[in-house]
Amino acid sequence: MHWRLLPPPRNSEEAGASEAACSEAGASEQVLKRFEIVPFLIRELSIEESSPFISARIDRCVQEIAGGSRSHVTGLFDHDCVKLNGQIETNAGHSLKAGDQIHVRFEENRRYSPRRRPDQQKHRGFSIVFEDRHVVVVEKSADMLTVPTDGGEPHTLLYRVNEHVKHEGRGRGAFIIHRLDRGVSGLLMFGKTKEDARLMQNQFRQRKPDRRYDAIIAGVMKPDSGEFRSYLATGKNLNRYSTDEEDDGELAVTHYQVIERLPDTTHVAVQLETGRRNQIRVHFAEAWHPVLGDNRYRTDLWEKIPWAPKRFALHASTLGFDHPITGEPMRFSSPLPVEMTKFMSFSKRLDKVLENEPRTPRSPAGKVKSKAGAHAKPTQRKKKRR
Repeated sequence: MHWRLLPPPRNSEEAGASEAACSEAGASEQVLKRFEIVPFLIRELSIEESSPFISARIDRCVQEIAGGSRSHVTGLFDHDCVKLNGQIETNAGHSLKAGDQIHVRFEENRRYSPRRRPDQQKHRGFSIVFEDRHVVVVEKSADMLTVPTDGGEPHTLLYRVNEHVKHEGRGRGAFIIHRLDRGVSGLLMFGKTKEDARLMQNQFRQRKPDRRYDAIIAGVMKPDSGEFRSYLATGKNLNRYSTDEEDDGELAVTHYQVIERLPDTTHVAVQLETGRRNQIRVHFAEAWHPVLGDNRYRTDLWEKIPWAPKRFALHASTLGFDHPITGEPMRFSSPLPVEMTKFMSFSKRLDKVLENEPRTPRSPAGKVKSKAGAHAKPTQRKKKRR
């Protein structure tokens, strides 16, 4: 048995009711002091090497040892009843490994209901992928701006995630770690304190996180894989461009691999070694293969391709990093957005319809300068201005 201290009476009526009840029960002293005996149950489990819960979700293990419905188990996590290795665990989807210690403490005969959360609808601009006391990983919609520009936009992703963290009461707020351009969807993370954000920013500076994107680019990319390496500088109109002058720009390294060649376009997987502003968009545009939907870099090379969505065909599909506090490797994936999958399906169907009809040969959007497995020098480099 465990003692639980109940709150004092909220008003004189409640106090009077308590006194009347205690006189009837003959236990005035106990009621007036507002103490009550509440039975708590404790369930513990150690994950052994042979445990069937290896790599399983922690909520399934909690349901096995504590019982109850899936909704009740979610409520246990929402009310901080579950500890993993001595720390409160709020992520019901956490994967278990050998050596993990699970501790569940909850009131007997009480049903724990999940806490209400803000509606995660499309107009909100993001959905929660992972959250604990130190970081929050979200999936950003393409139309959402990550941080305010000089125009001072109020409802940015940073603002909304910050409101979410404060609303849930699980952190001081949201602190920026990295960004995604407006027009780009996918995985993004924030720290819940300045220190958490600083630790993660250090990882990004050391190029440790695994950041992978899916893109649909104009033209048929001939090499199966390759690398772009340049120094990115910023022009007066804020456009980015590659330069050979190290002092004028920031080193930017982009790796790519062809996933599928489509009629007049190519689906590529992109891995960032560095994370400069507009890096992917600039590197592919300078190689004559701009990202579909990009209205800033080489629009002329894709404008005749029937890409209708008002967004870029660019999606941050994978994010991997080491947890800033525990050091645990973490990896998250996000499926391709429907705009990209529909376009690729449409392109394949159209090609089948036209494959037996006479037509002029297709020409790629431009000549590819990169070579498979070799460094590709982007075209139109600008020399240092004197």
